[in-house]
Amino acid sequence: MIRIANAPCSWGVIERTYEDERAYDYTRVVDEMQETGFDGTELGDWGFMPTDPATLRAELSRRDLSLIASWVTAVLIDPQGHADSADRAVRAARLMAEVAGDSPLIVVGDNLFAYQVRNKIVGRVQPSDSMSDHQWKTFVDGIHHIARRVLEEAGLRTVFHPHCATWIEAPHEIAKLLELTDPDLVGLCLDTGHYHFGGGDPVEAVHRHADRIRHVHFKDCDPLVAAKARREGWEYNFAVGKGLFCELGQGEIDFAAVLQALDEIDYDGWAVIEQDVLPSMGTPKEAAQRNRDFLRSVGV
Repeated sequence: MIRIANAPCSWGVIERTYEDERAYDYTRVVDEMQETGFDGTELGDWGFMPTDPATLRAELSRRDLSLIASWVTAVLIDPQGHADSADRAVRAARLMAEVAGDSPLIVVGDNLFAYQVRNKIVGRVQPSDSMSDHQWKTFVDGIHHIARRVLEEAGLRTVFHPHCATWIEAPHEIAKLLELTDPDLVGLCLDTGHYHFGGGDPVEAVHRHADRIRHVHFKDCDPLVAAKARREGWEYNFAVGKGLFCELGQGEIDFAAVLQALDEIDYDGWAVIEQDVLPSMGTPKEAAQRNRDFLRSVGV
């Protein structure tokens, strides 16, 4: 049975935006997760939650929240970034392993917003925009290096999270990445919103990549904002600030169909809501409650 979690980024806690004057500290975030009916959380940026295992375990246990995963931004297209990326992934993995055993996942994503050439074409990537063969090899080598170290040094598994405005966004890029990576080392984190805005159908993706999906992020996509973003060539952060990824049930993703597809492939992992709000956008707790209520309305 799918269990539902949330992530600190739904409270504006991403890329250090929690240092904004309207910041939410970790105690408020996990309190509000518990109060709005979630069963688990991701770790968030390193240092947002306690990095002492005993303290973190106690804080989550007190709220009956499972620690399920940690996003790690990785520099993959440049081989000089592989070692540092792996170090940071192992650091997060060791913390989670001490807190929650071998069940959490490391969620690796490409270096966000670092490549302006990709940010300029977000939501409309064509095959000619993808990496060269040499870049693909370097990129995959980097993922394998991280995943091996995470497994060997912390005993955890790794999934890759395709993300808009990075080198792995469009469905054809995701498919190629999965073809080139070792399925025993690297799984897929399917993010419904990113997959949709990147040009794909999340329901089709569930069936296409059934044997690689080990983690799921639930995100909706506003069709009017998406269309305008493509038409006017908006960059990613601007589109997000305009409400690209709206609350669940307010966009065009059919979550009932996504859930049915996940059931058909016997998926039994976590589904994590990622609202991707910035601190100036709305009230996170109220949005979290509406998102949780919506998922209950479609059966989870």
